[in-house]
Amino acid sequence: MADSFSLSWSALLAAVADLADGDFGRPSGCAGWLVRDLVCHLVIDAQDVLITLATPAGTAPTRDAATYWTVTHTPPTGEDPLDALTVRLAAAYQDPALLRFHLDDVGSAAGRAARLADPAARVGTQGEVLTAGDYLSAYVLEWTLHHLDLTAHLPDAPPPPPETRAEARALLERITGEPFPAALSDTDALLLGTGRRAPTPAERTVLGALAARLPFVLG
Repeated sequence: MADSFSLSWSALLAAVADLADGDFGRPSGCAGWLVRDLVCHLVIDAQDVLITLATPAGTAPTRDAATYWTVTHTPPTGEDPLDALTVRLAAAYQDPALLRFHLDDVGSAAGRAARLADPAARVGTQGEVLTAGDYLSAYVLEWTLHHLDLTAHLPDAPPPPPETRAEARALLERITGEPFPAALSDTDALLLGTGRRAPTPAERTVLGALAARLPFVLG
């Protein structure tokens, strides 16, 4: 859990660090967001990780890595108030170097906190209780999906590690209760499963009845 978290998070931080300034103004794989907006969201996510790992809980877990997520079938439009706030905050940075530095600073701290966390410890977030291990496992999916979002229009940027793509796919299958066809790569299963792109006619054939249930939008 912590190892997979560290691998996925380190790869994502490295991908952001290697972005050229001009890349921050390119579209991302998140509807309505530029790359800079996504990177700003990652800063907020890193803060959430730090807050959660520093919020011990004294009751039994109410969620695990799969049930941490809520599932809808309506893709985001980018018009949610929190999404809009993220866009305004990202624009306020102006210089991409400041945003890159802030993510490295807070992100490095989140990574250290994850490595030091006891996987069996119970932590509280969003009114729920999880073990730290389950919480960090849930974030492997978050980081992997956002790594794919980051590189959606940056073909030369490195993709997420294959190990974390496989783990993220396995968790998505647990969340949805649906195994994706083995003919689909882990990347395609993640993109199609979460509605980040529509299936081609050939992929619809491979997906079979599952195609009618797509997308599984995680929140």
